Amino acid sequence: MTAAQADLSAEFLEMPEGPRIDRPDVADGAALWRIAKDSEALDLNSSYSYLLWCRDFAGTSAVARAEPDGRPVGFVTAYLRPDRPRTLLVWQVAVDSAHRGRGLAARLLDALTARVAAEHGVTGIETTITPGNTASERLFASFAARHGATVEREVLFEGRQFPDGPHAPEVLHRIGPLTG
Repeated sequence: MTAAQADLSAEFLEMPEGPRIDRPDVADGAALWRIAKDSEALDLNSSYSYLLWCRDFAGTSAVARAEPDGRPVGFVTAYLRPDRPRTLLVWQVAVDSAHRGRGLAARLLDALTARVAAEHGVTGIETTITPGNTASERLFASFAARHGATVEREVLFEGRQFPDGPHAPEVLHRIGPLTG
């Protein structure tokens, strides 16, 4: 971990105001499913998948908890790519509607990346974004700018590759190297 990553980790994990950021657990699965469903922007996975995600990928995911009750109000699900273990693939980012517009998605992404970089030596992230999802495009472009990284884009999956009906293409955003 670089000094900048250590500073970033301390800055975002110990911020006194706003929701507390930590690892999800199985008990959070239903809330993450609800937040994803209510986002109206994400592809909604089965409720079962959110439970599994909170069990099997908690170490590479993050949840924002409201104070004082600790209920989830935002999350980032991610995993380390098996063939590129220094790359964090960000699967979904969502914030409850009552907590949007306060920079929580950026805080979640920065805190998660700092933690996973410290634990696993991550040097880059990847995510897919459908064309027209300007909120996600801005989130990841600003993430890249904060971390002195470049963004490369290419279509990962064409819409016609999805077997369940019309789907927009998924554009891969490759961000790195991360410098702080």
